[in-house]
Amino acid sequence: MPSGLKILLTLLTLGLGACEQAPWNNPYPASESGQPVYYDMFSERPKHLDPVSAYSADEYKFIGQIYEPPLQYHFLKRPYELTTLTAESVPEPMLFDADDERLPADAPADAVDYSVYRVSIKPGIEYQPHPAFARDADGNYRYHALEKSELEGIRELSDFEHHGTRELTAADYVYQIKRMVHPRRYSPIAGVMSKHIVGLPDLKEELKSAPMDLNGYIDLRNHDLEGVQVIDRYTYEIRVNGKYPQFNYWLAMPFFAPMPWEAERFYNQTGMNQRNIVLDWYPIGTGAFMLTENNPNLRMVMERNPNYWGEKYPTEGMPGDREAGLLDDAGKTMPFIDKAVYSLENESIPAWNKFLQGYYDVSAISSDSFDQAVNFNAQGNAELTPQMKRKGINLLKAVTTSSYYLGFNMLDSVVGGDSEQARLLRRAISIAIDYEEFISIFQNGRGIAAQGPLPPGIFGHREGKAGINPYVYDWEEGEPERKSIREARELLAEAGYPNGRNRESGEPLTLYFDTLDRGPDSKAIHNWYIKQLDKLGIRLVVRSTDYNRFREKMRKGNAQMYFWGWNADYPDPENFLFLLYGPNGKVLHGGENSSNYDNSEFDRLFEQMRNMDNDDERQAIIDKMVEIARRDAPWLWGFHPVAYTLHHQWYSNAKPNLMANNTLKYKRIDAQQRERLRAEWNEPVVWPVLTVIGLLVLAILPAIRVYRKREKEAAL
Repeated sequence: MPSGLKILLTLLTLGLGACEQAPWNNPYPASESGQPVYYDMFSERPKHLDPVSAYSADEYKFIGQIYEPPLQYHFLKRPYELTTLTAESVPEPMLFDADDERLPADAPADAVDYSVYRVSIKPGIEYQPHPAFARDADGNYRYHALEKSELEGIRELSDFEHHGTRELTAADYVYQIKRMVHPRRYSPIAGVMSKHIVGLPDLKEELKSAPMDLNGYIDLRNHDLEGVQVIDRYTYEIRVNGKYPQFNYWLAMPFFAPMPWEAERFYNQTGMNQRNIVLDWYPIGTGAFMLTENNPNLRMVMERNPNYWGEKYPTEGMPGDREAGLLDDAGKTMPFIDKAVYSLENESIPAWNKFLQGYYDVSAISSDSFDQAVNFNAQGNAELTPQMKRKGINLLKAVTTSSYYLGFNMLDSVVGGDSEQARLLRRAISIAIDYEEFISIFQNGRGIAAQGPLPPGIFGHREGKAGINPYVYDWEEGEPERKSIREARELLAEAGYPNGRNRESGEPLTLYFDTLDRGPDSKAIHNWYIKQLDKLGIRLVVRSTDYNRFREKMRKGNAQMYFWGWNADYPDPENFLFLLYGPNGKVLHGGENSSNYDNSEFDRLFEQMRNMDNDDERQAIIDKMVEIARRDAPWLWGFHPVAYTLHHQWYSNAKPNLMANNTLKYKRIDAQQRERLRAEWNEPVVWPVLTVIGLLVLAILPAIRVYRKREKEAAL
């Protein structure tokens, strides 16, 4: 066969053979093909993986799957409902008076001196494999007293040859609670818990002078905590000041997950910190997954915990869940995937393209990609575009348990105070700033205008006509309708500022708005706010600062108007209404009441409401509080975001749960379907390559002919 033809056939064979291989752009190893692996992304490096310190969504994405507090939120039920995780049952608080006499469960809060929460955990739960538990033939811990020479060659946790485990005990939960006040640890809830858990402030003082080695190790087993006691191997009690029904919500957070003393002993050894072998890098838990790769500049990997105790998928849900396939796995042992790979994505467009190619199983929708993913129909409802539907992509929507609001500093001499003039000014501004328009322009319609401090899904929130803010909205044809700008101007004139000018001096009214907005849309957002107040003739000056400067202004009360938000720690109205409680004022008390709102009647009702059970009486008190807040308008109530999430057809058990942090175990992946669709969507386009190859061959054939001709002539 002529050599030129051989070259052509070889190149064609290579090109055609490539067409039959897996997609050329697949970023994952071939060993994961067809395997039950979940693929997702992250954009921020988790700072803390130690549950005593972690307190952000970026961190909870990982530690929520690894650590197991005693309680969790039911995956399917709404409103959000607490259920068991490692606990045998949700603890019912035992109430006692000052004479240690047991009180009935419905005793009023002012009669209760303390509450006792008894937690019994399930036996037989074991920790993930970990070198902290490894023992030698004599039963001694292998790695609790390491010499410098023994750490030679150790660069990461997996370099330790031996691993072990042990059973979870009640003492592990008690140990973790003590860690909240460890002098070398920072826990963001230590201050709050010190007000509630009996004896925690005393333990904090005791530990300040406790013996500590050079690495900060204190054996907390040697220090008692009055209000937290081990009853037996599987039972412990927490004693709480007064009546505090919300305490069970805290028991569903990673702060109250167990921590074995062996972990602290292991990690707090000389040489470990220099190698970054610490709890903030290598968590240790009993959850369905364990972190096996921590490379936050590239990817994070969690794999199935081989010692997992085998929680069952829920057998009950809400109406429609069964029809939606959300109970197909009822009673089956979790987790349903073997591995979860999270890749770092700093830019939204590459991440979005990878999702469309099938290389991520789920995706949020950035503003840049919104029009490609979602259309609004004639009724104003969001639906997927034809392109998304053809790919079998599904859309999930959920109103978040969050509020974003524009606050007035109630200590300010112009917009603050409880005078009728100031109230009218705040109401006029509340009408003029059209948050329906803001949601449409800057949120792509992903939000609902707030009517008060409580978002949907939180007890006390009212829907429909009963739930509107009558100072800003009218109820028209079954919908809230913002009052007219004419009414806002009339209120402004009553406040002493006709056409935006001071009635006495004639000077234009100038207000100052402090904000953190520094993203690409910041300028447009700032101009929007300026235009909103310009409708009233008010001049708005926007002052955009960095986070530290902004917090300093808020702390000192130097901001006149500001924009901020709050995400629920737990689904209780107390967690939102405390943002307006006078004794939580930012300036005077260092609390989270950033508007420094102080209304004695609101405060009295808050103190009455905060520790009540959810019943009609509590609802009636909340209604009064919301009415007071609406009348005084310390906030322009802003909006509650609506979360939009997309997922591929091979991903199932998809239901938004905005309170739970441990939902990875519920996910199911049809890996075979994913593999097939990936190949279909990423089929390489090889004709340009083959065309180039053909042209190259045609170009070199004449040269080959000349070369062979000369060879023959030389031979002759």
